[in-house]
Amino acid sequence: MSLNENELTLSKKLEGSKKKKSAILLLLATIGPGLTVMLADTDAGSIITSAQSGARWGYSLLWLQFLLIPILYFVQELTTRIGITTGKGHGELIKEKFGAGWAWFSVLTLVVSAIGALVTEFSGIASVGLLFGIPKWISISLASISLILITGFGRYTIVERIAIFIGLFELSFIPAVILAHPDTSSIINGIIGQKPLSDESYRLLIAANVGAVIMPWMIFYQQGAVIDKKLTEKSIRFSRIDTAVGSVVTQIIMAVVLILTAATIGRINPNVSLTNIQQIADSLIPFVGQVGGKILFSAGIIGASLIATVVVSLATSWSLGEVMDFKRSLNSSWKEAPIFYGLYAAGIIISAIIVLSGVPLVTLTISVEIMNSLLLPIVLGFLLALGWKALPEKYKLKNWEKTILVIIYVLVCSLGILTLFQI
Repeated sequence: MSLNENELTLSKKLEGSKKKKSAILLLLATIGPGLTVMLADTDAGSIITSAQSGARWGYSLLWLQFLLIPILYFVQELTTRIGITTGKGHGELIKEKFGAGWAWFSVLTLVVSAIGALVTEFSGIASVGLLFGIPKWISISLASISLILITGFGRYTIVERIAIFIGLFELSFIPAVILAHPDTSSIINGIIGQKPLSDESYRLLIAANVGAVIMPWMIFYQQGAVIDKKLTEKSIRFSRIDTAVGSVVTQIIMAVVLILTAATIGRINPNVSLTNIQQIADSLIPFVGQVGGKILFSAGIIGASLIATVVVSLATSWSLGEVMDFKRSLNSSWKEAPIFYGLYAAGIIISAIIVLSGVPLVTLTISVEIMNSLLLPIVLGFLLALGWKALPEKYKLKNWEKTILVIIYVLVCSLGILTLFQI
């Protein structure tokens, strides 16, 4: 080989190395919105649903958690694609394509649903505090102040990193399930064995799990986040990886919670009532340990509730900003975007007051479930319509993607309505 050929080979290797390094850096710079929203998806309400599934039906609903991964991915990937290629939020695009009336209808319904979701998260935080003898007013006040203060840095990336750090506490469910000593053969039999599809309560939990996988605020949040993070079309490939990784992580956590309750509560007392975090903790902790098990379970709930509170609050502030056209960015200071930050803080404070006021939370949780069942077909319908109308030619949906999304829409909405009629 000649000297010139050696130089050419070396040059190609260096160029390839630079491209790989550049791709890795771009991936690291892109990852965030998908992982954040997916960790928030495993919120206190979703954990209750998963815990109920394991306690009541053992491992026989475990298959569903993995089946929901592609459903979650396809919906949120479309959200990201629309946000990056148009540079506009969900509410803003609805306003542009379908009029201000429909935009306000979608956003105001989201606000009502968001308040309900925030109340659920704060009730989870309060329940964890009570496990350690901390009064509700102290745990909720500390959480509220902390959640408001983390937005004071004037940079989106700092808030995102803090949120992800908090959300990763959900992984503490994994060592907790190890303490529960689940039987591997029972898990396998639960996945591949016969399913009691003729049982109405089993079908209802299928519907509840599907309904818990996509929340209306997730669509508003991720579309707003990719804009605030200033992601460009170069990032689309990596944003898909971000969304895919998040989809897998959130459903693994849901599966772990299901296994945790199936191996403990479901084995001893499958008919126990599990309608809130306190009941789950009281039933579960004797099996996994009064010290280590309680700490691990509590860390998971705190992580889930706090990151969901951040995501829901930001989704609400972004969406209102999109229809009212005020400054709405975490890259702005409180002085530069007072309405945006004021609404973020107001949602947290109002929800905290509701929990402290002693409102019956079980009734409120049912109302939230009804609201989500009504709102999801609307939000998903607009998302699909925007997927048809708003995407640039280069990123338009292919026919097979349209088919999959329509099937997902019909499935999710039908099961959501089924849940509604069973409440």
